[in-house]
Amino acid sequence: MKIYTKTGDKGTTSLVYGSRVSKSDKRVNAYGTCDEANSMIGLGMSYLKAEFFGDKERFAGFFHKVQTQLFHVGAELATPAGKEVKWTVTNQSIQELEEEIDFLDGKLTPLKNFILPGGHPAGAAFHTARTIVRRAEREAVSIEEEVNPLVLSYLNRLSDFLFVAARFVNQELGEKEHNLHE
Repeated sequence: MKIYTKTGDKGTTSLVYGSRVSKSDKRVNAYGTCDEANSMIGLGMSYLKAEFFGDKERFAGFFHKVQTQLFHVGAELATPAGKEVKWTVTNQSIQELEEEIDFLDGKLTPLKNFILPGGHPAGAAFHTARTIVRRAEREAVSIEEEVNPLVLSYLNRLSDFLFVAARFVNQELGEKEHNLHE
């Protein structure tokens, strides 16, 4: 099987179940942005390969789960309204994010000011992924057809998780956070 199909050469692509739409379709923008966020998360995780900190395996395992779920979010966004979604977002997925946010946040120094994104390359990548997820959320909201509300909740919570994960990585690796007005 070849990687290229040439079916998108004229600016269209297939949604799940094969209907063709413009590559500028709102669904395509939304699931493409999820893919972009997923790639940025992968970049962030690659920066941690040589780093050592407590609970690194747990942290990496949860990120694997997040990347898989984000792929499922993209698949749900790529499924036309009225069609069966193979991998649906569930309340449990959102609850797991919330539990991980609370777990990591409990290990962090409380915030007193707005912070600037940055720090260790992994932390900076997670901050970037957070902003990409926020864009995916905005794009999902703009889809005229009904979108599973749990997709929107998941994306909203995922951006919160990525913010906390960026702070956690920076703290674990000794990177100072810079306040907005330093």
